[in-house]
Amino acid sequence: MKMIKATLLSALIVLTAPAAFAAGKKGAPIEDIDFSFDGPFGTYDVNQLQRGLQVYTEVCSSCHGLKFVPLRTLGDEGGPMLPEEQVIEYSKQWEVFDADLDDFREATPVDHFPKSGMETAPDLSLMAKKRKAFSGPYGLGLNQLIYGFGGAEYIAALLHGYTGEEKTQAGVTLYENKYFEGGWLSMAPPLYGEDVDYADGSSNSIEAISEDVAAFLMWTAEPKMGARKQAGFAGVLFLTLLSVLLYLTNKRLWASVKYKKD
Repeated sequence: MKMIKATLLSALIVLTAPAAFAAGKKGAPIEDIDFSFDGPFGTYDVNQLQRGLQVYTEVCSSCHGLKFVPLRTLGDEGGPMLPEEQVIEYSKQWEVFDADLDDFREATPVDHFPKSGMETAPDLSLMAKKRKAFSGPYGLGLNQLIYGFGGAEYIAALLHGYTGEEKTQAGVTLYENKYFEGGWLSMAPPLYGEDVDYADGSSNSIEAISEDVAAFLMWTAEPKMGARKQAGFAGVLFLTLLSVLLYLTNKRLWASVKYKKD
């Protein structure tokens, strides 16, 4: 009898789960953005990473941290590639806690970015990598190969997807975002357009700024993407050459047997 009740309960859950999921508001479809790092041969745009770093520093860093990102990597090849002197000066604007001093001190390039300043603000180090890709056979990785990870597109869409509508629920102000699953989130719109002034004269529209900081956050999650792609390409090339050589060797070794006359 207990087994029958358990079976019926399981069946009820399976039948009602799709209806409950359908009742929730799904986010609007996210369009593909032609980021420079998309595809098997894509690389980061250094200028875009530098602009994204500026957006993070001037806007996002007040709440969100990058605790898994060493400051010294800002000068690495394939990243923002800041000069060594500039990395040193940039690091000085942050304070980090030194256990030896039992106090805060000025950061140096060997330190990491500070963690989030608010408990409710998630760290952004791995945010772009956490997001699932938005198209292609789910879980097969084909969409990552063709379109990119999807995390950068999601972040860019979320940042400029606010509708301007607000509501208060349980004493918390919520903001409507058409790309957020559920429709409402507690984070106020962080960008409004023209939030930063770029020295290179690039567009500072809300869409452009969103894409720049999304590209930078993609780099914080995958700083070695370029090297990994190069290694993968070299590996595929080597395996292809090896397969051809093995095929020709096999034919050569067995030719005398295969074509031996009786």
